[in-house]
Amino acid sequence: MKNNITMKNIFQFTIAALIFTACGGKAPTKLEELLKKEGELKTELAKLQAEIKAAEGDSAKKITLVETEPITTQIFKTYINVQGHVDAEQSVSVASEIPGTIVKINVAPGQDVSKGAVLAETDARSIQQSLADLQINADLVNQLYEKQKALWDQKIGTEVQFLAAKTNKESMEKKITALQEQLRMTKIISPIDGTIDAVDIKLGQLTAPGIPAIRIINFNNLKLKSDLAESYISKIHKGDDVLIVFPDSKDSLNAKVSFAARSINPMTRTFNVEINLDNKKEYHPNQIAQIKINDYVSPKPVVVLPVKYVQSDFTGKTFVLVNENNKATKREITKGNEYNGYAEIIAGLSESDNIIAKGFESVNEGDALKINSTK
Repeated sequence: MKNNITMKNIFQFTIAALIFTACGGKAPTKLEELLKKEGELKTELAKLQAEIKAAEGDSAKKITLVETEPITTQIFKTYINVQGHVDAEQSVSVASEIPGTIVKINVAPGQDVSKGAVLAETDARSIQQSLADLQINADLVNQLYEKQKALWDQKIGTEVQFLAAKTNKESMEKKITALQEQLRMTKIISPIDGTIDAVDIKLGQLTAPGIPAIRIINFNNLKLKSDLAESYISKIHKGDDVLIVFPDSKDSLNAKVSFAARSINPMTRTFNVEINLDNKKEYHPNQIAQIKINDYVSPKPVVVLPVKYVQSDFTGKTFVLVNENNKATKREITKGNEYNGYAEIIAGLSESDNIIAKGFESVNEGDALKINSTK
């Protein structure tokens, strides 16, 4: 403004001087020259004022320091995060079938056993003695039956005698069978192949049916189970990829859904999902796990950006700011699925773009940019 006033003063002084000089002469040509010079001075003054104004505008122009990132594409996946637990399909706690005193324990925790193996025994002396007495009587009954049968075959004797001998023989056999079954029940037998997980009995301890004695687990058939809300039932299918994380052991593995129930529990409004575990590592029944079930995969590589980069205008349209020749440019985009703080960008960006990653919050469309670094 100061320069502008100075130039005006100079111009006015010059005009006044020329007019004063011109008034001293009478020649028309002199006046024409002065008027011509006046026009030239006005033109030069206007040009100078425009240059000063432009200079003042450039000095006030905003330049923002930002950082940019190149655009890359990748397959975008989303996951359903749920909690599950390890379950042993074959896990049993066996007990004695009859009351008795533990007289023998044949296994220890950690020992592998086969189906039918005798794990422990209770006192069976009274049963064994009764069985031995019956066996002596059984020999006599059998001999009598055989002789009576031989006579009956020769039509000697009465039918009543033959039937009585036969009845005595069959009755004795049933008594022996019953005692043999009782003798078997004094043994605690493994119903499955597996590993002894716990022995809860001691020698000399009294036990009875219903009191857990020994626990066996088949670790070759472990599963991960979880109950999911019914809202996911259309998204989860057998064969879906799964990432399993065991937070306590800081372990993880990739697997697939082995079973997804089609029925919904009417009480909890959930459905069951199962995942077979490999047997390469040590897992524990009832161990907690975090399950990430893959429910969406983009059909082709797409642009993936942090959700915080995506903005919306007053019309509801979504956009991001990109750098074009050191100038902030608004780029309208179409956003797809979101997961874990990232968004799938279906349209609007290409790999040739550079997104304004740091400092975008203070940038408006059209602002001049100074790029700090490019990642």
